[in-house]
Amino acid sequence: MVLVNFFSSPIGLGHVTRDIAIENNFQNITTNFVTGSGAAKILKKLEIQVNNAYNPPSFIVENGTLKNPAKWLWNYYQYYKDCKNISQKILQKDNPTAVISDEDFASLTVAQEMKIPTVLITDILETHFTKGLASFIEKKMNKSMFEIIKKCDVVILPEIGITEGNIQRVGPIVRQTNHTREQLREKFSFNKKTIVISIGGTDAGLFLIEKTLDAIKKINQDIEVILVSGPSVQKEYDNVKNLGFVENLHEIIYAADVLISLAGKSTIDEANAYGTPAIFIPIKGHFEQEDNAKEQGFIFEDVERLEKLIMSKLEEKRNQINTEGAKKAAKIIQSLIDNY
Repeated sequence: MVLVNFFSSPIGLGHVTRDIAIENNFQNITTNFVTGSGAAKILKKLEIQVNNAYNPPSFIVENGTLKNPAKWLWNYYQYYKDCKNISQKILQKDNPTAVISDEDFASLTVAQEMKIPTVLITDILETHFTKGLASFIEKKMNKSMFEIIKKCDVVILPEIGITEGNIQRVGPIVRQTNHTREQLREKFSFNKKTIVISIGGTDAGLFLIEKTLDAIKKINQDIEVILVSGPSVQKEYDNVKNLGFVENLHEIIYAADVLISLAGKSTIDEANAYGTPAIFIPIKGHFEQEDNAKEQGFIFEDVERLEKLIMSKLEEKRNQINTEGAKKAAKIIQSLIDNY
């Protein structure tokens, strides 16, 4: 049996959910996950072996706007150095056949120094968090990131496109379900028009909960509101069923009539794959979420017209899409390992 270490960034839950989708398609590979926070919690709930080793820095978000990104970038650099030390100890102990990393560049650095084959899964090839003086530091970090990417045996992007050098685009990477939508609606007791609000693994999306609930109050329809608030939000809301932290958001998205979410890549891909009409509001100043939302036709300011958007989405037809990204990614990784 082949052993691989799968280092999954715990900054957001989308990394680990797409990594689970890939891991589900492996054959004759033993996978040891390394991550932290909510990502580790998801893996434990699914009874997947995980080393809960990382403690990532939190974004500071006020009223939906990212504050002091330069400070976050500095905290991330310190976190990166900690992760290098952690990953080095794990790799020396496990001596894996290969290292797979979902945007955990520290483990890639160590693995490449140890001459272990490396696979990177990412939807960004450079960052744009800062402006002014801090941007010079970010550019230097991007240069280092580019060098790591260049040294990877394979770089997998969950988007549609062509192969360029070591970069392979496989399309959206989405978890599968064995249930029909009707079975899931019965399982979750979704008996009315159902709107799901999802804010990921932190409290950064609190603003979106408040704005959405205000908008729904103005809509004269018999609507059930389901909140997936993650591990960081304990607050209860009137006439809202708060599921808290879940390990199967893709199934809840599939069962929903409308999804309202922050603009994380994996959540967008799952909504599109399962055909659920959705509204994606990015954190203002978070370049990745703003880019993701723009591709779906949304901007941060849409948070002020949620009532109109929700009404439109409640009437929108579903358009389910078959995605093969997880299978393709697993096949690419399997082929790399088999050739070593």
